Amino acid sequence: MIHARWLLCVTVSLFAAGPTIAADPGPVVIGALYNLAGSQAALDLPSSRGAQLAVDEANRKGGVLGRKIRLVQVDGESQPDLIKERTADLLKRFPRLTALMGFSDTDMVLAAGPLAARHARPFVTSGATSPRLPAQVPDYLFLACFGDNVQAAAAAEWLYRKRAARTVAVFYNTEMEYTRLLHGYFTARFAQLGGKVLRVSSYTPEAVTKVIGNAPQADAVFVAAGPDDAVTATLLLRQAGYSGPIVGGDGFDSDAWQKHANVKDVYFTTHAYLGADNPDPRVIEFRKAYLAAHPGNSPDAFAALGYDAARLILAAIGKAEDAHPAKVRQALAGMQRFEGVTGTLSYPAGSRIPTKSVTILGYEGGKRRLIGQLAPERVPAP
Repeated sequence: MIHARWLLCVTVSLFAAGPTIAADPGPVVIGALYNLAGSQAALDLPSSRGAQLAVDEANRKGGVLGRKIRLVQVDGESQPDLIKERTADLLKRFPRLTALMGFSDTDMVLAAGPLAARHARPFVTSGATSPRLPAQVPDYLFLACFGDNVQAAAAAEWLYRKRAARTVAVFYNTEMEYTRLLHGYFTARFAQLGGKVLRVSSYTPEAVTKVIGNAPQADAVFVAAGPDDAVTATLLLRQAGYSGPIVGGDGFDSDAWQKHANVKDVYFTTHAYLGADNPDPRVIEFRKAYLAAHPGNSPDAFAALGYDAARLILAAIGKAEDAHPAKVRQALAGMQRFEGVTGTLSYPAGSRIPTKSVTILGYEGGKRRLIGQLAPERVPAP
């Protein structure tokens, strides 16, 4: 006869040894650092929208690794000290944060990137183009965009070969790391090609009128400017009587030109052409999705960069089959032929700057116009 107490113990043991239900790991958390106010908002607001669109699309398809994705948006307000404070708070609030992404300016990334690295979190910048960033934030900082040395070399080669420019004047904003680097890479490559740099003038946005007071005698003018001063510097050059081509970097890629439909012969290097007449299926699909999410707001290259950067992180999580930051960082470093709206991205061995082509656009009637794409033959060292 089986003793009742023994039977009870066996029954309890069987229940205790039954299948265990794993704790819900919760969503995969990614931090998105952008400046939604201040001098960088014109670039960062579209980029933040692109990042959110990528996450929303992924969540509708089930997320990643069977988990939903939470994109935590943080507004740095274009203030480096505030960015440091809010990045530290983000890392504290979300101890299981997988990765961070964002920003379109080098100085802003340098306010947040070192904090991410100290917490062993990969950081993918969607639009900051300094090729020095990976060395300044070792191991953890990745670019989803080309480097400034690449876009500057592309501008120099296009001017010299396609526009037959043999002399240039250069103006640059001294207050941004981006513009200080960009003008240096451009002058170096233009001189390598055999061109002559007749004049290099620096300015601060507050004193730009004093610097650009007369028309330079050159075949072309290169202006290294941010989104706030690109239009101002260009208009001042035209008012001073300069009628030749004016070329800039991706800081020129903003909607501010819509108010200046009479400006002509202005060109810039950027990451992609998002016009309605672009036949690329990836661009068509992205435009459709972005316009549906943000009616009346046509996407620009920075919107596409935010979208690509978020998708790149999700692809790395999928490749790693794990949302642990260390494994995601390793997967990012080995990423090859990632198909983005802004082009096909690969990281060469030992590099966290991708190989990508450069798009050259022009402004006509206040609207962007595709001029062409090129991969420069030679690129100045970072």
